[in-house]
Amino acid sequence: MAKFYPLKVVNMRRETPDAVVVSLQPSSGAEERFQFMQGQYLTFRKTLDGQELRRSYSICAARGEHLLRVGIKRVDGGRFSTWANENLKIGDTLEAMVPQGRFNTPIEADKERRYLAVAVGSGITPVLSLIKTILLEEPHSAITLVFGNRYISSVMFRQELDELKNLYMNRFSILHIFSRDGGDVDLFNGRLDRARCATIFGAWVDVGAIDHAFVCGPQPLLETVSSVLMEFGLKPEQIKYELFAGGEFSKQPGKKSLLKDGNSQRETELTVTIDGLAHRVSASPNQTILETALMHDLDAPYSCKAGVCATCRCRILDGLVDMIANHALEDYEVEQGYRLACQSYPRSKTLKVAFDI
Repeated sequence: MAKFYPLKVVNMRRETPDAVVVSLQPSSGAEERFQFMQGQYLTFRKTLDGQELRRSYSICAARGEHLLRVGIKRVDGGRFSTWANENLKIGDTLEAMVPQGRFNTPIEADKERRYLAVAVGSGITPVLSLIKTILLEEPHSAITLVFGNRYISSVMFRQELDELKNLYMNRFSILHIFSRDGGDVDLFNGRLDRARCATIFGAWVDVGAIDHAFVCGPQPLLETVSSVLMEFGLKPEQIKYELFAGGEFSKQPGKKSLLKDGNSQRETELTVTIDGLAHRVSASPNQTILETALMHDLDAPYSCKAGVCATCRCRILDGLVDMIANHALEDYEVEQGYRLACQSYPRSKTLKVAFDI
């Protein structure tokens, strides 16, 4: 079951003209459930104008701060983000699922590591949690942040980042890149395209010394940065991704392309296991596993429905599916049989999936 818990809004801070930082407190008895790892996110549920909306926002606090805090940036056409920026207030209650996400690596206090983080816009939110946790809990490690924004005024957490840089000046460095604010150095003016990334990684970042890289932003950035880093010798397993789509997700390819053979035209006998209970339903080849589950009133977990957040991750126990998009699962998870229910269409006569493992 997709369980939601009430969180009380205990503080709000206007971070930029179009972003707000919200501090939350779990209800008594639920505190343990909301212990989080750096880089994780919360999925919120809110009914607006009679429609249930689910949106995921990354936690921007360090693990050791014992503070539940998220940054919500308003996006064009974003109903939840607009409501949160304009109407949410201290004392209100938000419903949220427990923290999720794997945009992190284990913290080991005795290790001396070198990290690289690349983020644009609101992609700084989970990266800030990573930076602060590493600085606090791995005292011998250092991290470099390459942070892209349009304007200086649009930089989220600018003051907090400057304070961290001053406090950890030998362990934390920042390269700000502005696409629309001019500066004295041409390298730092413009978009984080392939040429600029190659120059930065060649002249300002010793990629050969990097143990782990974290990249957060829209899909083109992830592809560009990871490609350039691998050209400089970083291995794929050293790079962690978090896709921030800013409310704009790529359209799914036509479902007709999934129905090429006659076997995929027929109904599938689908068994869905949630909270240990197996539910047998009929599934259409034109509906995803998630759509089928929700149509039969099964409380499957989900948030973005766009293959981005991994909230709907399930495991294929028997049968075949077509997963048409994946911006959240690691290669090893796919090899172990995990799929995103919101992007997976049945392809076999029988199919068994589980959301519990």
